[in-house]
Amino acid sequence: MRCHEGPCRTRTFAGIALCWAMTAAGCSAACFAETLHDIEYAVVDGISLALDLVLPDAPSARPAPVVVYIHGGAWISGDKDPSRASEVLGPRYAVASVNYRLAQQAPFPAQIHDCKAAVRWLRAHAAIYGIDPHRIGAWGPSAGGHLAALLGTSDGIAELEGTVGDSIGVSSRVQAVCDSFGPIDLVTLVDPTGDVDVGAAYSPVGRLLGGPRDEHTELARLASPITHIDETDPPFLILHGDADDVVPYSQSVAFHQALAAAGVDASLYLVGRGAHGGFPPFVDELVKAFFDRVLRP
Repeated sequence: MRCHEGPCRTRTFAGIALCWAMTAAGCSAACFAETLHDIEYAVVDGISLALDLVLPDAPSARPAPVVVYIHGGAWISGDKDPSRASEVLGPRYAVASVNYRLAQQAPFPAQIHDCKAAVRWLRAHAAIYGIDPHRIGAWGPSAGGHLAALLGTSDGIAELEGTVGDSIGVSSRVQAVCDSFGPIDLVTLVDPTGDVDVGAAYSPVGRLLGGPRDEHTELARLASPITHIDETDPPFLILHGDADDVVPYSQSVAFHQALAAAGVDASLYLVGRGAHGGFPPFVDELVKAFFDRVLRP
C-alpha cells in the first residue's frame, strides 16, 4: 500500500524478519543514571499504585521527555516490570512504567483513572526527577494500547479523569500516543476467529465492564477511545498486525480514519502477517522515530 502523506499517513510493511543492529535505542543499562523501582503514585481503597521510573544519564538530556508505558494483559493480568521501553527509546528519554488496578480489583473506569493519576503525578514531580512536564508521551500494547489511546482522546472528560492521587488539578494531558494493537471500540469489538463471545461476562471486556457488554453499553462506549476524538487530540502512532487473531486490525483502521476526519496528526502502520504482538525489530524503529518527531523536535 502506498504511503499517504499529510496529516495522517498509512503504510503497510511485509511481515518478514529484518535484522537491525540496535544503536542508541538498544543501549545498555549504563546509558541510564538510575532506575527507581516501586514509586507509589497513589493509594486507592488500600491498593498501592506504583510505577518504575528510568532516568537518562546524560545531564544534557534533562529535562527529558518522559514516556508512560502501560502494560497489556487483557486488563486482568500483567505488570509494569519488565518493560523494553527504555531499550527502544534510548538514553535521552525517561520512561515511567506503571501499574494500574486490574479488572478483578475494580471495574472500569478505575484503570484510566489510575493512568491519569500517574500522568498527573509525573507532571507534579517533574522538577524533582528532571523530566519535562510539557513532553509526556504514552505507549502500550493490547489492553495497554487501549488505555494509552484513551489517555490521548479523553483529556478533560470528568468521568474519565477521576480523583485518584494527590495531584488533582494538575493536567493529565499527554503530548503523544503510541497505540500498539489496542482495542479501540469496545461496543463493536468482535473476536477475529469467531470462537469467543467478546461481550460475555466471563470475557476480558465483560470483566472490565463488570458484566455482560449488552447490559453495560454506555460504559463500553465511555471506555472506547474512538468515542472521544476531537481536533485537540495529540499525535498518534497506531501499530497493528493484519493477522491479529485477538483484536481485529479493523479496530485500528477505523480509529485512524476517525482521527484523520478530525484533523489529528496520526499514522497507521499495518504489519503484514503480524500477529498480536511479536512484531519484527524494525517496528521499534518506527516507535522511536515517532516519539523523536513529536517529543524531541
